[in-house]
Amino acid sequence: MLQLALFLIIFFILVIPVGKYLYLVASGKKTFADPVFDRVDHVIYRLAFVDEKKNMDWKQYAVSLIATNAVMVFICYLVLIMQKYLFLNPNGIGNMSGDLSFNTVISFMTNTNLQHYSGESGLSYLSQMIVITFMMFTSAASGYAACIAFVRGIVGRGKDGLGNFFVDLVRVTTRVLIPFASIVAILLVLQGVPQNLHQNITLETIEGTEQQIAMGPVATLESIKHVGTNGGGFLGANSSTPIENPTIVSNMIEMLSMMVLPAACVVMFGLMYEDSRKERGLCSKGRIMGMEGRTLFAAMAIIFLLGLLLCVFSERSGNPLFGDLGMTQQGNMEGKEVRFGVDQSALFTTVTTSFTTGSVNNMHDSLTPLGGLVPLLHMMLNLVFGGKGVGLMNIVMYVILTVFICSLMVGRTPEYLGKKIEGKEMKLTALCIIIHPLLILFFSAVAVAVDAGLAGITNPGFHGLSQVLYEYSSASANNGSGFEGLADASVFWNITTGFAMFFGRYLAIVIQLAIAGNLAKKNYVNESEGTLKTNTTTFTIALVFIIYVFAALTFFPALALGPIAEHLMIWA
Repeated sequence: MLQLALFLIIFFILVIPVGKYLYLVASGKKTFADPVFDRVDHVIYRLAFVDEKKNMDWKQYAVSLIATNAVMVFICYLVLIMQKYLFLNPNGIGNMSGDLSFNTVISFMTNTNLQHYSGESGLSYLSQMIVITFMMFTSAASGYAACIAFVRGIVGRGKDGLGNFFVDLVRVTTRVLIPFASIVAILLVLQGVPQNLHQNITLETIEGTEQQIAMGPVATLESIKHVGTNGGGFLGANSSTPIENPTIVSNMIEMLSMMVLPAACVVMFGLMYEDSRKERGLCSKGRIMGMEGRTLFAAMAIIFLLGLLLCVFSERSGNPLFGDLGMTQQGNMEGKEVRFGVDQSALFTTVTTSFTTGSVNNMHDSLTPLGGLVPLLHMMLNLVFGGKGVGLMNIVMYVILTVFICSLMVGRTPEYLGKKIEGKEMKLTALCIIIHPLLILFFSAVAVAVDAGLAGITNPGFHGLSQVLYEYSSASANNGSGFEGLADASVFWNITTGFAMFFGRYLAIVIQLAIAGNLAKKNYVNESEGTLKTNTTTFTIALVFIIYVFAALTFFPALALGPIAEHLMIWA
């Protein structure tokens, strides 16, 4: 427990300075690296014919984001279906099928990285770099750009628009993702992660059989995999393999990499709101991350810590069926690496699904029922810090809902950040909140109702339903991890999860940008005795309570038939 506590302290220490740097980048303010990055950015603007001074409204911003992503999807799809005939293919990998290529490009463009293939046997080095690594940068940059535009709108700094998507995309890539990923890649190489273009090595084992040792540009992919909260591994077994994650130090580096930037978005939001208060002549309410940022950070941290404690406790408790057989156990070590153990595996599991990365260092299908409930629930919530700014955008939807409910209860006008919350914003907020559970439950219902879906369930019963729920929760939340006991490499699963990933990503972003665009145009209202304070401990508790109530009302019936029923059966 001391190890986990020290790790979380290091995380909190890193979040503050990174959040301040992200705030400077998002606000267009001076940073120490401007002399270098300004020149690089201007070259890219000229080559891409980008007018960096042009400001976009929310519709133009959304169209630019979707159109740019669509072009990338088309190009990368062609690379995958023709990789056999292209260069940098020393292992002779064949072309990827059409339905699997569709699933893969949608998966990586939506920052999901759900893998229905094994990278070491399904992709050439060219595909790993041009498709996978490239999309890990651009999908993460697109998400962070949307988050920055969203914050500009809701804090009132975008009256003339939400900024320029292409400028935000470039600045996030050159000033945040590339520098951070480069640092992490060097640290991983020092820990023993390969970085080369060599052919796979064939070795003879002690038993006299042959074993393939994967080579390739692993470290660069692993770095942006975590920094960009992507999650797709160079190898099929992801970060549970020593090639991707060789030591306990590399394990902590990868966890911190996926945690820092999403949490830093909350700091950025708080500081940008404090700027808007200063522009209106109001006093500042917090230097570190602002009072509003502190409220959201506290709510996210409470949900994260509760989930972490449950996961650690459940995995430490082990499986009572082994005890009935007279076997001793040091927690549930099934599907876990000995070098990580129960605690580091449970921490990694909670982190990767709370920050919607999807990277795994253990087999989630082998988690205890309640241990598996934690990552499943956090993906269903999709707001526990989240990845690439998504967690911040999603929790603000619940903040607006909480403001509306609490204001009605005490007879006050719904206001958030000095703007009135009216009917249009509430309708869009309700629609945005409903989309995520609708995608999960609809596709899960289809999967257990048709033969093609049932054919993929390898463990019928309660656990089989958990596998299905996990797959579509991971797809809709753009997480990418899976209960890998599911046989999902089929046309049915490729197509249905592809649609879940697409709608889960772009419908939410468009609606959230619309809300930000509407709020950006509104005039500020003066604070009074009738204003509901949203930066208090009471409001934080109310926010957490409403999030859990909504999750219970929406997902409890499905969870009761899955992990909860399995837990009761095992411990009966």
